[in-house]
Amino acid sequence: MSAAEISVLVADDHPLVRSGIRTLLNRLAGVKVIAETGDGLEALRLIGVEQPDIALVDIEMPGLDGIALAQRITAEFPDVRVIILSMYQSAAYIFQALQAGVAGYLVKGASITELEFAIRSVFAGEKYFTQGTTGKISGSESRVPSVDTLLQRLTPRQTETLRLIAEGHGTKEIAQRLQISVKTVEAHRAELMERLNIFHIAGLVRFAIQAGLTRLH
Repeated sequence: MSAAEISVLVADDHPLVRSGIRTLLNRLAGVKVIAETGDGLEALRLIGVEQPDIALVDIEMPGLDGIALAQRITAEFPDVRVIILSMYQSAAYIFQALQAGVAGYLVKGASITELEFAIRSVFAGEKYFTQGTTGKISGSESRVPSVDTLLQRLTPRQTETLRLIAEGHGTKEIAQRLQISVKTVEAHRAELMERLNIFHIAGLVRFAIQAGLTRLH
């Protein structure tokens, strides 16, 4: 591999997506995909072995989700630059990515031209956030409520449901513990996601830990 070549690790749990990204990137001059995986923990291991210049990671993966993976990468491999690949453009997700120390945030559906520009910009030491999110980035920190503020939006029952979800209890077990129906638990979970603007379980778990609702690490 030449000194000027940009090495990339691709982490996405959809094999067809990974294959498409790999094919596109390997067609770019001076860019080479040197590793790929569909699991966040495996991505972290591969980064330690391969030491890519850039890790292009999906926001939703088993093992470690993209935000948690980015946090580990920036802490353990500071020379590796992380670009989050996401379906979401909300300020909450962008803010979490910024907190994790990512160098870029790219929305799925971006053109190959934008993907190439993002990779080359990040490799050059700059930051790149997908078109249409600039305004959200500039004001995201001030607009995203604090953990305490978000907790105040929840009822005591919703807070207890969140704690149980974060501790790994399933819907039926939560229903039994709280002596409510499965449908009520599902309704609480949906309302939690809506009020917190977090739409996947990994995000709820991370929020619960940040809020001190569980001691899980």
